Amino acid sequence: MSCLRHCYKVSMGRSAKLADECSEPALRLHQDHHTPACFSLPQQQSDATMISGSYGGEKPLVIRISFTTCALVIVCLPLLGLLSCVIISSVFHFEDSTYTHCQVPNYLPSISASISLSPECHIWRLCVGLHSAPRLLVAFTYFKFYKVRFASRLPESSLAYLSLAFSISENLGLLLLTYVSSNETYFVHKEGFILFILSSFIYMIITCRLWKAIKTYSLNPEDARSHHWKVSLLILNMSFCAFAGLFYIKHNLYCESGSYTLFALFEYLIVFSNMAFHLTAAWDFKSREVMVISCSEPKGF
Repeated sequence: MSCLRHCYKVSMGRSAKLADECSEPALRLHQDHHTPACFSLPQQQSDATMISGSYGGEKPLVIRISFTTCALVIVCLPLLGLLSCVIISSVFHFEDSTYTHCQVPNYLPSISASISLSPECHIWRLCVGLHSAPRLLVAFTYFKFYKVRFASRLPESSLAYLSLAFSISENLGLLLLTYVSSNETYFVHKEGFILFILSSFIYMIITCRLWKAIKTYSLNPEDARSHHWKVSLLILNMSFCAFAGLFYIKHNLYCESGSYTLFALFEYLIVFSNMAFHLTAAWDFKSREVMVISCSEPKGF
């Protein structure tokens, strides 16, 4: 009898060689023009290809997906989910999604309101759930990249651990506010939102600090451009958050007509700028691939 075993790799070399080395799961990266030798992959001819090789008489299945495609999918899942929830809430549940205790006219649903109704909540939970695991892959890829890049620099090496911790914390906060809606347990939903926002801010600040160091010691203009976009998106995100907080306070204190609508608008912009910041991973690791290898080997029972 035989037992089917799966090996997951981000790896280099030819597919046949990969198949032969599939005896143990591994995570590897190859070299490009600006990354250390053990840490990126050359871009293949297509974004996603399927290759077969030989392994003990069997033909393993090798699925290759470019890191750029992976990053785009990770960002597009919650983006499309959020847009779907806002549109459905605005069209079919407008009164419920825009109602507040002030009972003044509002024209846009907040994110919390639009993802707490049905079927919107199911769409949002599906999209966030599907993107959360691959998002951890990106977090660990950045961590490995920083550890190699700053192996001899203690401050940046320590920041790499903090970056990983706050990236995971941000993801957990998003999962918490997603799967506990404001209609179910408002306190838990609120705490999840606070965890998400704070972790997001700290993660982006640490990332900008690390890429400032990379830009300083790198001759590649792509690194400087990546740092520029990260800093710009961080400033935009913090500005949107400040405006959202201002209009939220005005709505609760003075019940001004339109204040809650402006709060909802800036809330959307906070999320969009956050997504754009994470999308820079497609730029940073554009020469890498994610590989999934499925191979079988005989095993006695």
